[in-house]
Amino acid sequence: MSEARPPHLQVRLMGLVLVGGAVGTLARWAVGLAVPHVLRLPLGTFTVNLAGALVLGALLEHLGSRGPDTDRRRALRLTLGTGFCGGFTTYSALAVDTDALLRSGLVGHALAYALATVVLGLLASALGVALARRLAGRRGRTA
Repeated sequence: MSEARPPHLQVRLMGLVLVGGAVGTLARWAVGLAVPHVLRLPLGTFTVNLAGALVLGALLEHLGSRGPDTDRRRALRLTLGTGFCGGFTTYSALAVDTDALLRSGLVGHALAYALATVVLGLLASALGVALARRLAGRRGRTA
């Protein structure tokens, strides 16, 4: 029986990560087409990494506040968090883009891009957590 297996060995859960990752990757590709480089900075990559951090912070806070990581919550976490956000964000591209900027002699651009991505990514994640908590508080007051 597959349910007796650890989650990382369950085909159904692997499929959810695969589907979420494919959709996230397509979404990242679309953002990359829509958002141009400005002053040689890859703003598409910057955008997806910040947006992904915001969504992942909100998602994990929301799911974590609802109870243990089982059944539906686990499926949502794996599909949207691991799959979609994992495919949508691209920290490897951040590293490659930073390296390209450095090799082009744009040291200030490279440092600003890398530092802004990390610092603003942390802030975006914290904002996502705060938004999820605020929404949960509103739901609690109206229920």
